[in-house]
Amino acid sequence: MSNRFTQYILIAMALGIVMGTLVFNYLPDSRAEIAADVNLIAMLFLRLIKMIIAPLVFATLVGGIAHMGSGAKLGRIFAKTMGWFVSASFVSLLLGLVMVNLLQPGANFPGTLPDKAQSTGLPVSAFSIEKFLTHLIPTSIADAMAQNEILQIVVFAVFFAVALGAMPERSKPIMGLIDDLAHIMLKVTGYVMLFAPIAVWAAIMATVSKNGLGVLWKLIVFMGGFYLSLLLLWGILVIVGFVVIGPRYSHLLRLIREPLMIAFSTASSEAAYPKTLEGLNRFGASSRISAFVLPLGYSFNLDGTMMYCTFASIFIAQTYQIPMSLGTQLAMLATLMITSKGVAGVPRASLVVIASTLSQFGIPEAGLLMIMGIDTFLDMGRSATNVIGNSLATSVVAKWEGELKTEHELGPDDAVPSDTVPGDAVPAH
Repeated sequence: MSNRFTQYILIAMALGIVMGTLVFNYLPDSRAEIAADVNLIAMLFLRLIKMIIAPLVFATLVGGIAHMGSGAKLGRIFAKTMGWFVSASFVSLLLGLVMVNLLQPGANFPGTLPDKAQSTGLPVSAFSIEKFLTHLIPTSIADAMAQNEILQIVVFAVFFAVALGAMPERSKPIMGLIDDLAHIMLKVTGYVMLFAPIAVWAAIMATVSKNGLGVLWKLIVFMGGFYLSLLLLWGILVIVGFVVIGPRYSHLLRLIREPLMIAFSTASSEAAYPKTLEGLNRFGASSRISAFVLPLGYSFNLDGTMMYCTFASIFIAQTYQIPMSLGTQLAMLATLMITSKGVAGVPRASLVVIASTLSQFGIPEAGLLMIMGIDTFLDMGRSATNVIGNSLATSVVAKWEGELKTEHELGPDDAVPSDTVPGDAVPAH
């Protein structure tokens, strides 16, 4: 089933490109309307994903933490996870900085630059610890779930799970209910993922119908440089995976093919969350670890987004011929390291982060208008990279904690039978 599902995704992507190109070339008067209509299908799929994310994260996370045992173990896992996230973010930001200086995609920019006073319409505001902390703690768990604020759900789930662990006798009925909820949500996820190929077709077709593939040529140097940098980042992540986990890391790469393609084609890391969680469980990562590390990664470990922040910021400075000394660039890297962690849940988060950073360093925010038109194409690569980074982080932490099964320990229950619905993986406690 897994291989067939992968084939369906690939066919959907190819059909989307072909049909989108035909609409763009032969129906110029209707392409905006057709793109909007077709995109509705993709939006409905993303809404289905958003519908299941909150209960899925809550149930799997509470169940995982409550089964961990001591609070000391939770603290140790959290420290290892955040240590990895900070290191990965630094490497991603630094690689973007190095590559944009080597490639100089903004030097002698052939296009017309936007007027420096032009507004992007993005909600730009300076980062502050106060804003980050107030965003971190939910005023209402119901509101956090309604808004799909993953970080806030994680905070509440940790408190809830620790409280359950402190009352083992009283919490037994609740734990049984939460374990059942986790299994039910994974089943629901399987049903939702059946629509993924249709959504992939719609997302690709809508993007190509509206913009055409020709729009890419206007910024081909920038896009080519960015995707080359992404490939290098993929290479680093894969090498680290083989060093830390060993040869069987190649098995994990095979297991996350589907979430990779879903993230790439829908330009949404969130859409890939359920399939990534399934792939990690099938790889042998303890559901206790994956249910804890993966949601945190969606706020703190967006490797592709990190690299884009430095790459795009310096690119805009290059186009406006604004000199940036090494010290200034390192200061920008440090700023991005902090500000990027405070925008979890913000729509078009990477653009918001870049816009606020540009204003702090005297670079025209209007420069973002050049790349906003192709942002969806860039977001595809960023989202796919985020999936690789988060799956690696989860499996590494699982290995460090001795909760990554070896190939010999993986039984038939760890693989998804060929007759099950995609996504129907049962978490083993």
